[in-house]
Amino acid sequence: MRELLKSVREYKKQAIMTPVLVILEVLMEVLIPLLMANIIDIGIQNGDLGYIAKTGLLLIIMAMVALAFGAAAGRTGAVAAAGFAKNLRKDIFYKIQKFSFKNIDHFSTSSLVTRLTTDITNVQMAYMMTIRLLVRAPIMIVLSLVMTLTINRTISLALLITVPILGGVLIFIAKKAHPHFIQVFDEYDVLNNDVQENVNAARVVKAYVREEHEDEKFHKISEIIYKLFTKAEKIVAWNNPVMQFTVYTVVILMVMIGGRDIVYGTMQTGELTSVIVYAIQILSSLMMVSFVFVLIMIAEASTDRIKEVLNEVPEMEDPANAVEEVKNGDIDFENVDFSYAGEGGNLSLKNVSLHIKSGQMVGIIGGTGSAKSTLVQLIPRLYDVTKGSVKVGGLDVRNYKLENLRDQVSMVLQKNVLFTGSIYDNIRWGDENASDEEVQRVCKLAQADGFVQEFPSKYDTAIVEGGNNVSGGQKQRLCIARALLKKPKVLILDDSTSAVDTRTDAMIRKAFREEIPDTTKIIIAQRISSVEDADMIIVMENGEINGIGTSEELLKSNAIYKQIYDSQVRGGGNDEQK
Repeated sequence: MRELLKSVREYKKQAIMTPVLVILEVLMEVLIPLLMANIIDIGIQNGDLGYIAKTGLLLIIMAMVALAFGAAAGRTGAVAAAGFAKNLRKDIFYKIQKFSFKNIDHFSTSSLVTRLTTDITNVQMAYMMTIRLLVRAPIMIVLSLVMTLTINRTISLALLITVPILGGVLIFIAKKAHPHFIQVFDEYDVLNNDVQENVNAARVVKAYVREEHEDEKFHKISEIIYKLFTKAEKIVAWNNPVMQFTVYTVVILMVMIGGRDIVYGTMQTGELTSVIVYAIQILSSLMMVSFVFVLIMIAEASTDRIKEVLNEVPEMEDPANAVEEVKNGDIDFENVDFSYAGEGGNLSLKNVSLHIKSGQMVGIIGGTGSAKSTLVQLIPRLYDVTKGSVKVGGLDVRNYKLENLRDQVSMVLQKNVLFTGSIYDNIRWGDENASDEEVQRVCKLAQADGFVQEFPSKYDTAIVEGGNNVSGGQKQRLCIARALLKKPKVLILDDSTSAVDTRTDAMIRKAFREEIPDTTKIIIAQRISSVEDADMIIVMENGEINGIGTSEELLKSNAIYKQIYDSQVRGGGNDEQK
């Protein structure tokens, strides 16, 4: 927990006050049995009602003070734990925001969600119980042993022997159960991933009538988690009976020793009563420790998972004296190699060199797996090159401040994502200060204004999670509008018009030429018609550039382009004639 405790921050005061208040509560509770013994041995035995009343009143006051300290400790402990969890959640979320695509690839979405929710809740509970019960228990044990020692050494010796035995049992149980809890949370990731997948793809599941298959898959994972938890709980379940057996054995032993001493006159009834109370306090404290130990076992597995995220080193950091201004939309690839596995891995891009002038419209075409998306993802530095360099505006992208570079290199990814909120809210991701008129203008450029105006609430229409209440083509156009609102120097569309018809596609490209002539426009497409009028077309194959030129030039010189052209354009034309 040491590393995670850095997240306590402004809640240090409450974290310190909690154990202090717990100590004061324990001091009051330890003195109460002593007063009870005096009432029996002095007040009742001597028939002194005045002493009984005075001591009884003092006992009530001390009990009320202990209650007040306990309530205050509970409040400050809850505040400290909730604040710690809030800061820890914030630290993890902020850390994730700094991750590059490569960092994110190390974790699944469901795993990150589990770490931000279930794992942090486990750590929060363990932390709260630690600063309260785990502080209270040792102090209660020590002070009660001291008080017992002053009353009867034989009984205190029996208690002294019991404490380490029970401590050893606790440690043994913890070591046995801990590996099972680690496995449980790994399976939780799988379960969350399955649920997330099923909910997101609910329409597909129903369309293919796969509900039964999904139910079976969910049941299997749930069964695995059930079995792992059962294994862990079977081990932990030994804790309570062992504790209770020990408590009752010790109490019986104390009554035997104390009863004999009372008969022989070496001990009084009140003293035996107080010793039994102290013994119960000691053994109850040990049971508290065992309860906290179970929470700590669970939290330890969660702590390891949280630390994996916090210790993940962001692959990309802003350099010292990072450049903040991107001069223009010139793009240069110089002998670029790239591997997702890093140095020594299989190359997705091999020795790529090309120059794109600012303001050009560039098309990229090629077969599936030819590394088209990989190529453009290096421009806004979503990944770093393995070898060579990528330059924007004449400067290596690694020299820019990441935020400024990505503000000027706007990218519409293959997988279009809209967020919960209105259409206005979603488009303003490009510029949160944009006016309604600016939002509507970029929607017109992206050919989105027409369908937006048909909604009853127009631009105030609510988008549900993931944008599932708009079609694929509508989603693509809204994402293009969002990217345009950034007024970038480079605009990249990664197969982002695949769900719109060819007429709308052509109107979007026409708007690009007329309205943003100075912006470099890179369009990845599967359709020849989407790139045919580009100033330059790049043909990709197996991570290499197979050809560069205009459509006319490539038809004459590039076999791959000609093959795609013939299959789409000429083949389509023949079909129409037929």
